[in-house]
Amino acid sequence: MGRDLIYFGQRFIVAILLALGVSSSGCGDSASVSEDVRVPLASLAVTPGTLQPGFLSNTTSYKVNAPTSADSVTVTASPKGSTVEMTINGSVTAAGQGRSISLGTPGSITTITIVLFSQATGSETTYTINVTRLLSSDNNLSALTVTPGTLVPAFVSDTVDYTVNVATAITSVTVSATKSDPNAVMSGSLTAGAGVATGQATIPLGGPGTPTPITITVAAPNGTLKTYGITVNRLSNDNNLSNLTVVPGTLSPAFASNIVSYTVDVTNNVSQVTVTATKSDPNAVLSGSIADPGTGQATGQATISLGGPGTATPISISVTAPNGNSKTYSITVNRAAPSNNNNLSGLTVTPGSLTPAFDSALLTYTVQVLTNVNGVTVTAALQNANATMEINGQGTSSGQARDIALGPPGSSTNITVLVTAPSGVQKTYTVAVNRAASNDSKLSGLSVLVGTTPLILSPFFDPNQLLYSTSVDSSVTAVVISATKSDPQATMSVFGTVIAPPGTASGTVTIPLSGLFTQIDVTVISQDTTSVTPYTVTVIRSLFASAP
Repeated sequence: MGRDLIYFGQRFIVAILLALGVSSSGCGDSASVSEDVRVPLASLAVTPGTLQPGFLSNTTSYKVNAPTSADSVTVTASPKGSTVEMTINGSVTAAGQGRSISLGTPGSITTITIVLFSQATGSETTYTINVTRLLSSDNNLSALTVTPGTLVPAFVSDTVDYTVNVATAITSVTVSATKSDPNAVMSGSLTAGAGVATGQATIPLGGPGTPTPITITVAAPNGTLKTYGITVNRLSNDNNLSNLTVVPGTLSPAFASNIVSYTVDVTNNVSQVTVTATKSDPNAVLSGSIADPGTGQATGQATISLGGPGTATPISISVTAPNGNSKTYSITVNRAAPSNNNNLSGLTVTPGSLTPAFDSALLTYTVQVLTNVNGVTVTAALQNANATMEINGQGTSSGQARDIALGPPGSSTNITVLVTAPSGVQKTYTVAVNRAASNDSKLSGLSVLVGTTPLILSPFFDPNQLLYSTSVDSSVTAVVISATKSDPQATMSVFGTVIAPPGTASGTVTIPLSGLFTQIDVTVISQDTTSVTPYTVTVIRSLFASAP
């Protein structure tokens, strides 16, 4: 009867205190606060986890969310009184002693009760903790394989994007994925329901050279998602070129992707060529004489230096397909030997005409010019632009005119055109220019002298005047005839005796006088002998001697 009165008194006091607390602090959580806390706790903790609401000795009901990974929690409590007996889920537990409580499966709620009994008063209080083991957020894979094939990069659960390269002959792959949490759900290209750890599927691949995407979505028990992606590249075996050119030059035979050997002939003045190659599969790789332009880039190009004239330069282009198969194309560029062409393509002499008419194979020509032509212009053109030429020893470019002085009338002037081929072989063309002989049979001067004293001619000298006379004293027994030819190549004679042969401009001769009249004949014959001019000088001798 006394224990009941004490118990009633305690409850009454607690009720008053609670009423005062509520009136001073406002309305609280009526579900968590009890007015019957006769044996309170001084502390309470759950590990792992956090009490909701926070601990208060007069709050007897709590919630705790435990992580999925926790299959148990540790409850640690201490009563306020030292004579209080405490049980946790029915097990007597000392104050401050941690008590491990097993939890149910993720998503389940485990109720933990703490009963306090005061030996001094006989009072009892029960605290309740509802521990919810949270559903897993694990949406990871713990393993991922593709057979045949190798993941790049190597599998790590945090890495979600991968590539796998397989040979052209592979038409399908087997993908196997294992969930880190078996209760997660796998969907997409592979499926595995909750409780099934591993999913597997055979995935057909696209054609050679095409990528096949594979997706695996993992939904954690709490609904969070993660998607893994795998791109399976069925590697192409295309190691062909779709085009191949050499500039300058022409491939022989014409390009075809299945023909791998070619030749190209270029002239001897070509020192380099540009080679352009286009891959049939842009993801193939070029090597050799042309460097690869990069994955996905179809065309590569290179400038290749050639060997000297007369040599062959090899060019090789290897094409490696994405699956590793290789094909090599080869080109041999033949640079022509130095030309032996030392021919002229044209030759003219002005004024004049070549005899015979020009022919590059004929080396000797003649040209007839008039006697008054003292020079000609020679123009020659080369068949081979890389040949060189000299006209009468002077370096001359193709088509350049050279002026050549001629010898005197009646002479022949040789003109030589030396042509040197690029190979060094020489050829000489010769033109003989014949300057016509003069038909000039005139005198340019005529005088009659007694000793050194000239006589007066009547009329005065004129080249076109043929008859002259002059007078001397009876004591003069001889006179000197002095004459100069208009053309030094003409021939001059007096009384049939040559006094100035061709090449000599003037001549003199002494003529004895007899009687009253002496007729002196001076004859000039032109160089070409077609013209003869007779000059006559009559010397009249006086009958009387001059006065002393």
